[in-house]
Amino acid sequence: MQKFFLLVSILAANSLFAQEDTAVSKLMNSMDEKPPTGTPTKVFYSQKLINANTVEVLHKGILEFKVVHNFGDASGSNGGIRTFFGLDGATDVKIAFQAGLTDKLNVFLSRTKGGGNVTQLIETGIKYQFLKQMDNDPKHPISLTLFANMVVSTAKSDTNTSAAQLKIKENHFENFSDRLSQVVQLMIARKFGKISLQLNPTYVHTNYVVTNDQKSMFALGGGVRLPVTKKFVLVADYFHAFRSKASEAALKKQYAGLYDASRYDVFGIGVEIVTPGHMFHLNFTNSTNILENRFIPRTFTTWGKGQYRWGFTIARNFVLFRDKKKK
Repeated sequence: MQKFFLLVSILAANSLFAQEDTAVSKLMNSMDEKPPTGTPTKVFYSQKLINANTVEVLHKGILEFKVVHNFGDASGSNGGIRTFFGLDGATDVKIAFQAGLTDKLNVFLSRTKGGGNVTQLIETGIKYQFLKQMDNDPKHPISLTLFANMVVSTAKSDTNTSAAQLKIKENHFENFSDRLSQVVQLMIARKFGKISLQLNPTYVHTNYVVTNDQKSMFALGGGVRLPVTKKFVLVADYFHAFRSKASEAALKKQYAGLYDASRYDVFGIGVEIVTPGHMFHLNFTNSTNILENRFIPRTFTTWGKGQYRWGFTIARNFVLFRDKKKK
């Protein structure tokens, strides 16, 4: 009798493992199959890479809750074991909500800690997708999305109005408009096989800046998503700001003796992990600030001096309402 039960158990186990192997094989095969012509291409799997937004938008009725966190310097004079490689402090933290009003138009609202003199930031804006890349369809080769935001600082204005202080402090707000900054960004992306590439031409305007600084600035960013294995995805992005050389020289002279006012390009690299319920990015970046309004014009930290930091983004989608026109 015991041998009979043992035999039945072995056969049942083999059957279960065979079914599981079949299910896994079907899943892997379906991932390798080419989608039919005209199917929308998912160029990226998230709304954000590391510092850069992506061309993707949420479907109608979907709400995304997102938390972004940048720690302190991992290395250099302010990092190392003394600060537990930057994990003891946070240079910036963001909590955001994004909702799909239609399949093309999203709105968002966020609260960000901010860095430097300008803190306590509230961001509102829109994300609109004009074009969507289609699989195996040469008439739709790219995805094209517009991003625009308005950011306001709710921090208390610095009341020190001495001429010397006004030259170096950004938070002397005489009126409400001084608290505002804006970003307009066009995102152009395409997926080549398994590799996703994106360009982010960006315009940044800050209503109030320190003496000799630029109020308006153009920058060019780019991002890449590279699956190394089916479970390991490498992501990276980069931004270069086009600044006036005269302004840079004047600022360095103005801040002489206080700190190095050199500005640096922003580079981030990390790993993307996709789970059934969450999207998770673990990364390194030399940017201290999270919002484009801040990190594009004012990044004073560089990889070359060990001024890079751990960071992460975690996002979760919820069904806000269902589109009755769709099944």
